[in-house]
Amino acid sequence: MTLAPNVIISSDSFDPRRTDTSVLCLEVGRDRFRMMVQNKRGQGLYLEDYTFPTLLIDRPLTGILPDIFQDHHVLSAGPWQEICIGVNSPSFTLVPSTLYRKEYASSYLALMRGGALPPHEFAQAYVHKGEGFLSVFNMEHPLANYFSEMYPLQPITFVHQTSALIQATADLNRYALTPDNVYLYFEDEFVTIIVRRNNLMNYCNRFGYKNSQDLAYYILYVFNEISLTADAVNVVLYGEITPFAEAYAELSQFLPNLTFGQIPPGLSLMPEFGDLPSHRYLSLYGLGLMGERAKE
Repeated sequence: MTLAPNVIISSDSFDPRRTDTSVLCLEVGRDRFRMMVQNKRGQGLYLEDYTFPTLLIDRPLTGILPDIFQDHHVLSAGPWQEICIGVNSPSFTLVPSTLYRKEYASSYLALMRGGALPPHEFAQAYVHKGEGFLSVFNMEHPLANYFSEMYPLQPITFVHQTSALIQATADLNRYALTPDNVYLYFEDEFVTIIVRRNNLMNYCNRFGYKNSQDLAYYILYVFNEISLTADAVNVVLYGEITPFAEAYAELSQFLPNLTFGQIPPGLSLMPEFGDLPSHRYLSLYGLGLMGERAKE
């Protein structure tokens, strides 16, 4: 089966032969794959978004990705200056840097998921230096091996999707006009909630929900747990939500300061991206803020 992207954006200035000065950002999950290319100035040049058909969702990712990668004029190019891969896997946890021990990485995940990782998975960690903690998440050995074989001897950084969101909201929060800000990222029947207070991350978790009433309950529960007042905090929406969504209508009853988010200030996009909703691809944009080039 040949998979075609739902969205494809390509700048006139994009040249797939200049990979040596470009960063490749990939986001992969059970039911989707996204990619973006940035040039040496950190500008987004190229984007594709794939959603896997229902009949493929139960297949391993290593059985689906070759249908996209094979003969793809961008994905098969290289070598790249850098490759950053965001993995939307089921399990993640954040561990303070002062408490983290590499030999216990799998145990941190086992504790939060209630059981040991299966043999085909392992614990991967990413250091959020500016935040003071590490993100620990589960990865599949076959998936890690697939990307290593696709891009041999190239600099690859694996992170969890929430790490990309943490990075993106840190960039957004530096320019926020209010001290307390809540960022909600929607994808399918999940919402990731990130709370930043006085430029420090105060809370991060992801919830699954079946209807908008459950969604409102979880969000208000978080507000109560960390002593946030709904009418005194700015709530910014990202991901798969629109002003016409049932979820938006439900949340607007309880959260008077709802706004749709903008592109992180640390990332710039070429004019061809202008028709994309600014709030749509925050996790993909966050990957573009995580690489070594972005830290220069």
